[in-house]
Amino acid sequence: MTLESLISALALPTSCRVDQRVPKKLLVENGAPTPADKRLINDCVDEVQWLAALKPNTVGVAEYRDDEREYLEVAVLCVTARPAPQADGAGAVARHVNTTRLAELVHRAVPYPVLLLLAAPQGLFLSLAHKRWAQNEAGKVVLDGEPATVDLALDLSADHPFVRALALARQPQASLLALYQGWADCLTAWQAAEVTGRFTTTTTPAQAAARREALRTCQRLELESTRLRALAAKEKQMAKQVDLNLALKRISAELASAREQL
Repeated sequence: MTLESLISALALPTSCRVDQRVPKKLLVENGAPTPADKRLINDCVDEVQWLAALKPNTVGVAEYRDDEREYLEVAVLCVTARPAPQADGAGAVARHVNTTRLAELVHRAVPYPVLLLLAAPQGLFLSLAHKRWAQNEAGKVVLDGEPATVDLALDLSADHPFVRALALARQPQASLLALYQGWADCLTAWQAAEVTGRFTTTTTPAQAAARREALRTCQRLELESTRLRALAAKEKQMAKQVDLNLALKRISAELASAREQL
């Protein structure tokens, strides 16, 4: 899948298109808290494009307000990244861009919820992150949980169910929060498909929430399984090896059960 085909799949109406270049210094000034983050943006970001602004008057979807958050606009941004600089020394090779961190910095820099398209040397990524009011600083917007960033397969075709599910018109239209959550649920479904081998969308918020929880459980159990396998490989005492293998069997059973919920 190319960046152009991904943008086309969103089917954004002309009424909401902006198509303006954004100076990357705005990311540095607003989203880079450390020198390493500033280097990541300055060295690896080639271009930032503001593709669209989804607002009540541009897409006909109502804004959202409650005590936790205010969604007056959803921004669609595209970041094109170049390879990280080569390390010094003989045999150095260009490094992949830290797309997880770069996506988080973009989300932190923009006060609105962002649908981020990230084209990096190692692939094409989609990323979302909910926002909320900061608890200790009036008027400040912060991330509500970790951003969700997914790597899209290079051979993903325009007629794949996931790609078709991304179209703006197929997202919930009750509010900008519901619309944004619709895209988030698409990403969750894609992550679930990477485990199950099949892509299916959920039909209710309750189903989507259950899938998110099952996915978190799978990720936690996979990490625990990896940890236990590493311990078992190093363990010399037979009794402890038996205990670790029993724990691995239990984790494997729990993981199989969690995968069935995806």
